Amino acid sequence: MIHSMTGFASLRGEFGPHSWAWELRSVNAKGLDLRLRVPDWIEGLEQKLRPILGATIKRGSVTLSLRITREEGGGELNLNTTALERVLSMAQEAEATAHRNGLTLAPMTAADLLSIRGVVEQGGSDDDTGPLAAELLAQLSTLLGAFNDMRGREGEALDTVLRAQIAEIARLTDQAATLAEARKSDMAASLAANLAKVLDTADGADPDRVAQELAMLAVKSDVTEELDRLRAHIAAALDLLDADGPVGRKLDFLMQEFNREANTLCSKSQSTALTQVGLDLKAVIDQMREQVQNVE
Repeated sequence: MIHSMTGFASLRGEFGPHSWAWELRSVNAKGLDLRLRVPDWIEGLEQKLRPILGATIKRGSVTLSLRITREEGGGELNLNTTALERVLSMAQEAEATAHRNGLTLAPMTAADLLSIRGVVEQGGSDDDTGPLAAELLAQLSTLLGAFNDMRGREGEALDTVLRAQIAEIARLTDQAATLAEARKSDMAASLAANLAKVLDTADGADPDRVAQELAMLAVKSDVTEELDRLRAHIAAALDLLDADGPVGRKLDFLMQEFNREANTLCSKSQSTALTQVGLDLKAVIDQMREQVQNVE
């Protein structure tokens, strides 16, 4: 079953004083482009996430975001003595400067000192982040499961559209074969008339050489090989849709081959009806190519 490169999943969790929100989204891309936006204070988290994502997602522009918050009351309050001493030193210097300028400053209270940013810290800021990272990694499989479920549903919809387009290409190929067969008698009569006309108007013309040139024109206008290759591409496309694993790149290459045969069919048609079928083929192939761009 094919998967779409378009997907989205979100998940929330909590562990101790921490709570978090995951967001995983992807859009189509030529290869795999992983963009991780995770807190850098959790040691080694990004390095552990990348191989897990790469083992599950093979193609697409993928963005993983993780936002973590900590409860204010989630840890003990600690006094940062270094910061306090620095504040006291600055306060003494400010008081001395004010005294030299004939000013008297109001005395600072303990509450004033504690309210200065950095003097009081939330406990646990330097705690081991290993247990938190383990909880986050354990939840990742659930997030990836929801993400791949969405990409799978999108893939089912793509599969339905692509199979309908392949069926239309097959119908047009059969129609082209019927028209090519029907034009054979007309082409034979036209070539015979052209041969007679050349022989009547060209003095000294070698009949065998003229016949050879006309025969080469007939070969160049034969579309049998193009029709055979179109049928082979149709079978290959259906096999890819039935295959397991990412097939988007192979389908994309196959679309180029489809388009090449349709172009050649139009250039060799020598028939208004057959040219129209070739143009219809090109239109369906172009529509199919747009859908293939979303296949993983």
